[in-house]
Amino acid sequence: MSGRISMVLAAALVLCALSVVNAQYQARSLFIELERAQAAARQLDIEWSQLQLDQSTLGKNARIEANARRDLNMVQVTPARTQYLTLGAN
Repeated sequence: MSGRISMVLAAALVLCALSVVNAQYQARSLFIELERAQAAARQLDIEWSQLQLDQSTLGKNARIEANARRDLNMVQVTPARTQYLTLGAN
């Protein structure tokens, strides 16, 4: 009888030990996944900040005007070059 109880207790102890090992493995796997997700979130934050900086730089009036002058050969309008259209004029 005592041997049978010892065997049952030994089997329960082995099952508990295997359960602890499995729980530790799952906890480590989840922690690694969490670290990867946090690293990806940090990278996305960096990219978002860079995109906001690029947008503020690209949207400046001076840059747009310089590109229009350089790429499109546009010039600023002066009163001497302005033409007015009126209805019914021949």
